[in-house]
Amino acid sequence: MRLKHFSLFASASLLGLLASAGLTTGALADTAAALTGQVTSAEEGAMEGVLVSAKKDGSTVTVTVVTNEKGEYSFPADRLAAGHYAITIRAAGYQLDNAKAVDVTASGAKTDLKLVKIKNLIPTLSNAEWLMSVPGSDTNKGLMAGCVSCHTLQRIFTSSHDAGEFKTIFQRMGGYSPGSAPTHHIQPLLPGKRADRSPMPANAQGFMADWLASVDRNTTDTISYDFKLLPRPKGASTKVIITEYDLPRPDTQPHDVILDRDGMVWYSDFSNMYAGVLDPKTGKATDIPIPVLKPEEPKGSLEIGLEPDQQHVWLAMMYQAGIARIDRKTHEVNTYPFPKEWDSTTAQASMVSPQHSDIDGKVWTNNQEEHHMYRVDMKTGQYENLGPSTNPAGKQISAYGMPTDKFNNVYQLEFGGAAIGYRDAKTGITTIYQTPLKNSKPRRGRVDDQNRLWFAEYGANAIGLFDPRTAEIKEFQLPTKYSFPYDVATNADASEVWTGSMLNDQVARLDVKTGKFTEYLLPRTTNIRRVYVQDIGPGKTALWAGSNHGASIVKVEPLN
Repeated sequence: MRLKHFSLFASASLLGLLASAGLTTGALADTAAALTGQVTSAEEGAMEGVLVSAKKDGSTVTVTVVTNEKGEYSFPADRLAAGHYAITIRAAGYQLDNAKAVDVTASGAKTDLKLVKIKNLIPTLSNAEWLMSVPGSDTNKGLMAGCVSCHTLQRIFTSSHDAGEFKTIFQRMGGYSPGSAPTHHIQPLLPGKRADRSPMPANAQGFMADWLASVDRNTTDTISYDFKLLPRPKGASTKVIITEYDLPRPDTQPHDVILDRDGMVWYSDFSNMYAGVLDPKTGKATDIPIPVLKPEEPKGSLEIGLEPDQQHVWLAMMYQAGIARIDRKTHEVNTYPFPKEWDSTTAQASMVSPQHSDIDGKVWTNNQEEHHMYRVDMKTGQYENLGPSTNPAGKQISAYGMPTDKFNNVYQLEFGGAAIGYRDAKTGITTIYQTPLKNSKPRRGRVDDQNRLWFAEYGANAIGLFDPRTAEIKEFQLPTKYSFPYDVATNADASEVWTGSMLNDQVARLDVKTGKFTEYLLPRTTNIRRVYVQDIGPGKTALWAGSNHGASIVKVEPLN
């Protein structure tokens, strides 16, 4: 969707005019600036690729820029209003020499920053850096990607469990809902067909327990291997402004993020019975309570999507076994529970696809317990069960993501395998296509204006493109290992494609014409799920995503 209005952050004077003019960090430094300076260290002198963040006292908004090749940073004048700001940085292996704050006045301010080496790297490592550092096979490390939905890998590699204890932990973790987190909302699953959601496959638990016990602190108080760090951003990766909006509840888990035509940011909450909407003009986030259908079941929602006319926002209610429709203006909520005869203790509506419901008046959803595809008639509210997706030979494909094309046919993204399916809405017949890369684990994606499917290949560290006219799949592998992309979104003409990582705190932007990626590091640990691309002007875009474990919404604006 192409948004015609660029939402402006008025209360904090975050108008974004210089950014939408396409100025680089260096160019911004030569124009009006609210805050400038240089970042240096004794080891390197001037430091490129240091993220410098400023947060005004009492504000819920943090603005981040990145130093250029001379170590210089510059905040545009209309990104920081006058006031007292706390300054923080992100640079692998470094920290500020002391706490830093600055008073920004109407005429601007200048403060240089000195960095010193960090003595203890452990709290600063991303999940990807743990996998880069720990000794072990790619098979073992790849299996660890199932653990990051609920917590960081630091919790595992700094533990002191032996192999037997790890086996017990694998089984215990399998009894928690996906929206659980160590600091809040541990939500047990009820007994049922899909009551075991272990992040570790049963046939791997033995050798994985042995391996983890050999690399954690089970036999020593120290870590016996050297840490490997991702390089700091350089060149095009430094030309960006990142804005982070704190959400009012610290236990919010913003999973999916979308924008409506008025520039309002909508998000699902993976562990609470709310949908949220953020006004970037004011920074105010509003919770919309979602009725509880099954009090005994885990709470939270996953996919959120807009109808074509955008009158309503739809929400998949996970273990509450239903979907919800929210009036975009009044916030009135209507729910559509699964019929009782289809319900069970582990019934799960993870996805909802209303984007092309104008074609036939039907909204797609699913029940992950049986991998059945459902549709809801928008006029009557009645469900129909179309059963599992199978091809004419009887082979079934089980979907995670289920984007629809412009004719309201539905794709099936096989997260547990290496295929995508295309289910014809009229005939019910599914055609299955294997991805060229093995163990690709297609996860989430979207259909572009050319009716092509873009999707994330979580297991292959790649982005896939399926063209239904040729039935061919083209793949673009990400340059950074262990990115594990979750979702893909395109700009209006699909000339650029974005994804986000659940492991390395980066988002990546693909230039489709050249096949080149530009990766942008985020200011803090950020577990990215669904992403959304906003067109803000000719050739200019912004990426929006939720920090699923950080209770914030993140906006990434390239300046080149």
